[in-house]
Amino acid sequence: MTKIILVRHGHVEGISPERFRGRADLSLTPEGRKQAEATARRIHATCTLAAIYASPLNRAITTAEAIGKPAGLSPISVEGLADIDYGKWQGLTPDQVKAQWPEALDTWYRAPDWAAIPGGETLQDVLTRAVSALREVIQRHPSDAVVLVGHDSVNRIILLHALQLPLSGYRRLGQGPCAVNEIDFSESGFVVQTVNETHHLRT
Repeated sequence: MTKIILVRHGHVEGISPERFRGRADLSLTPEGRKQAEATARRIHATCTLAAIYASPLNRAITTAEAIGKPAGLSPISVEGLADIDYGKWQGLTPDQVKAQWPEALDTWYRAPDWAAIPGGETLQDVLTRAVSALREVIQRHPSDAVVLVGHDSVNRIILLHALQLPLSGYRRLGQGPCAVNEIDFSESGFVVQTVNETHHLRT
C-alpha cells in the first residue's frame, strides 16, 4: 500500500484578500514558514517517509523542504503538481477580473468544471496532469509513505479523483494553508482517510 500525504503549501500573500495567484512564484510569509514547520512535526510524529514530491513553485518547494528537513529528505520537483494556470487572470483580484470577463468569472464560481479561463487551464487540464503525476509516484512507491506538496486547486482535484467524484464538486472541498490530507492506495483503489486536517496549526 502507498500512503500519500497530500499537503497544501503554507500561507502566502494573496490568499486574503484574494488574488488569482496560480503560477506566480510567491514566497511563504513568516506565518507560512511557521505553518510548514508545524506540519513537519505533525507528519513525522506518525510516519516514516520515503520521499517528498512538490510543485516546482517556490511556496510549495519551501514547504516541502521544511517537511523533509527532519528526515534529511530533499523535495523532488514535479511539474504535474503545479498550481492551475490562470492565464490572463494571473495576479488580478476577482473584482478586476469581473470588470473584463464577468461571464467567465461567474462560470468559474458557479460551475468551475465548465469554466474556460482566457489563456489558462481548465479543471480537466489540471486533472490530466495531476493524476499522471500521482500515478508515477505510486508506481515508484508501491509500499511507502510519501508526501506530495501542492496547491489549493490541484489538491482538490486529486481528492475528487481519489473519491471518484466529478469536477463539479470542486468547491465542496476545503484546502487551508498547510492542510494535511491522507490517502491510501492499494490494489483495491483509493481510500481517503483525512481531508483538510489543520489542527496541528493550532497547537
